[in-house]
Amino acid sequence: MPSFDIVSEIDLHEVTNAVDQAKRELGNRWDFKNVEADIEQDDKGLTISAEQEFQLEQLMDMLRMAFAKRNIDGRAISEDGESKAGKLVKQHLLLKQGIETEMAKKIVKMIKDAKLKVQASIQGDKVRVTGKKRDDLQAAMAMLREAELDIPLQFNNFRD
Repeated sequence: MPSFDIVSEIDLHEVTNAVDQAKRELGNRWDFKNVEADIEQDDKGLTISAEQEFQLEQLMDMLRMAFAKRNIDGRAISEDGESKAGKLVKQHLLLKQGIETEMAKKIVKMIKDAKLKVQASIQGDKVRVTGKKRDDLQAAMAMLREAELDIPLQFNNFRD
């Protein structure tokens, strides 16, 4: 029986490349000369820091541009909170991996409400969709691509 998986993953190697690219741009920009600003990556996410609030927003824009150049969806980043440490303002960013249970339930409900001849089931941090016809599965993919969801979705493990 044909099936595919709906996942939400980002390539961490591409994230590292995007962070390096943003750091290079940070070093080249004249408005950041003699300014203490940095982008750091750890296993959970990213931390950007700058002296002023507007510089933090510019760093965020540089990071989004670097992500876009690397074909990483901007929705894969969520802001975790801002903190002021000494003379620096820091912004913590989380990298979203996997589909949370709430979102998985929403996806399953969307597929059922579309009245397609497919079945969707939640399996851990992914959703598996099965159906008798390949066209039904492709219709489900098209419907999910058009939906306004706040996480990036990928379709993999397509079996015929």
